[in-house]
Amino acid sequence: MTKFLFSVSVRDEKVIDTVFKKKVLGKTDKKASNQSSSFTDTKLESEATDLFSANENSIPNQGYRGRVIIFIDGSNLFYAASSLKLEIDYVKLLHYLIARDCLVHVFFYTGYDPTNEKQYKFLYCMRRIGFRVITKAVTQAPNSAKKANLDVEIAVDMMTLAQHCDTAVLVSGDGDFAYVVNAIAAQGVRVEVVGLRSMTSAALIDAADCYIDLAAIQQTIKKIDGSLCQLLANTRE
Repeated sequence: MTKFLFSVSVRDEKVIDTVFKKKVLGKTDKKASNQSSSFTDTKLESEATDLFSANENSIPNQGYRGRVIIFIDGSNLFYAASSLKLEIDYVKLLHYLIARDCLVHVFFYTGYDPTNEKQYKFLYCMRRIGFRVITKAVTQAPNSAKKANLDVEIAVDMMTLAQHCDTAVLVSGDGDFAYVVNAIAAQGVRVEVVGLRSMTSAALIDAADCYIDLAAIQQTIKKIDGSLCQLLANTRE
């Protein structure tokens, strides 16, 4: 099972916010940028600059994508990554999906276990680096694993926000989303699907304008020692 190690100090949060706003959202907060960090600010910003300017680590040129909203099915992505024995660097994943286009929102949907401290730290860090985290408490039926289904939340948000984007990126292989993908495509939204091929519905792939196999980009988005996310992950455990 993936081991979540994310933990950052309040001072580091401000540096993270500054880096994210500067490199992804194109804006900075002067007050935040003056904060010191337990990491070397120059080193952190240098890593972020390299990450957000690495063209070869961005989604291939797909033509005009305009305003982009990303919807990540956390549970589906977790199982896909587990199948690949892949630990994902979510900053790298976000950069890959944004490329040079305009990010409006990035949503991460997941079941939440309030007794899981490591998950709490992981989701805390996800929020700090710019993800809008949508959670639902997990439930456990007798003789079954804990689970939470957020398909409705993802589908409703995709329909609601379709008018505010030109491209919707869905990170999931769940065939139940084929209907909503067709629905927003009918409104003129370009839809890109990212998922592990062996776990992605053929109907979902057919409904999308573009499909990317997670296995094909695993080297681009994997977490490695010394990466930006790894720096942010060091440890108050």
